[in-house]
Amino acid sequence: MERVDTMNEEISRIKVLSDAFGPSGMEDDVIRKAMQSVPEQYDTKLDTMHNLYIVPKEKKDGCTILLDAHCDEVGFIVQAVLANGTVRFLPLGGWNPVNVAGSAVKIKTENGFVSGIVAAKPVHFMGEAEKKAPVSFESLVIDAGTSSKEETMALGIVPGCFIVPDVTCEYIEKQRIFKGKAFDCRIGCAALLQTLHTLPETSNTVTGVLTVQEEVGERGSSLAVQNIKADVAICFEGCPADDSFERPDMVQTAMKKGVMLRAFDCSMITHPAFQKFALDCAEKADIPYQVAVRKGGGTNGGIYHLHDIPTVVIGIPTRFAHSTAGFCSYDDYLGAVKLAREIIKNINQNVIDSFRHVVM
Repeated sequence: MERVDTMNEEISRIKVLSDAFGPSGMEDDVIRKAMQSVPEQYDTKLDTMHNLYIVPKEKKDGCTILLDAHCDEVGFIVQAVLANGTVRFLPLGGWNPVNVAGSAVKIKTENGFVSGIVAAKPVHFMGEAEKKAPVSFESLVIDAGTSSKEETMALGIVPGCFIVPDVTCEYIEKQRIFKGKAFDCRIGCAALLQTLHTLPETSNTVTGVLTVQEEVGERGSSLAVQNIKADVAICFEGCPADDSFERPDMVQTAMKKGVMLRAFDCSMITHPAFQKFALDCAEKADIPYQVAVRKGGGTNGGIYHLHDIPTVVIGIPTRFAHSTAGFCSYDDYLGAVKLAREIIKNINQNVIDSFRHVVM
């Protein structure tokens, strides 16, 4: 059993990070909150994109291990304010517009936050052809409760304002699950921070980075990798769970079934030797895991591995990723932290050197 005080601290951190306002390009609130949880033996610094580097004050003699998690969430941005006061907006990251219609949102303005609702034409006013037409972002607007362009703009809503779903995270103790927004990848950010707080005895140097703008093309990690020298990397992800819609024989990322170790996606073929090392660590430590091969998706690992940094992805299954709200499991989160600790404890320069050998 985990200590109650540690558990409460972790749950609180996860909720704070989930609730933070941080669509791609406007992650500062997440960064501020994360900095409050950085262990005292680490320094922090930012680059101009506001990637947060978490760097140990003392470097050790072993290899350097990078822990990565992206801190942005899928969101929206104001494109235009229309004459009737409604707001045209564009997606930041991959959204299915069907998942957006009818959602409550909050818009960040210079005057503070403004509440809104994503409004499509009510069914009462739709003909049969319109009812059958697919939902598109062109058919959606945000209503801020106003009736004119002037009234909306007086609230501070102008082109360029950032938007996220208006959702508050809660921990459902009986089921040991969280319900909230942005678990892709705030649950990964929480796992990274907890790993740094509970590092095992090791001669390795462990550094961290919370990257920005992953959801719009791994832009933050593309900059961060230029400022990082690491021998290997572990990417935490709030990965999409498939157990609520996939055929039972095709489920590879089920919630409450353990961490996901991704072997393939559109951005990376995971280094087979590093993947096997991670799987062996999970086996020896009795950590439940799942291996996923994905025809879509991508992670920051797709950037790091192209810069000679072998990378594995530790995923925490998240139901309804890239939707306004989702679920994830506290136990899967604990498994991700435990597996990262095991990799850190067991990896060394000889293991990393073996990644450069041809398999005979």
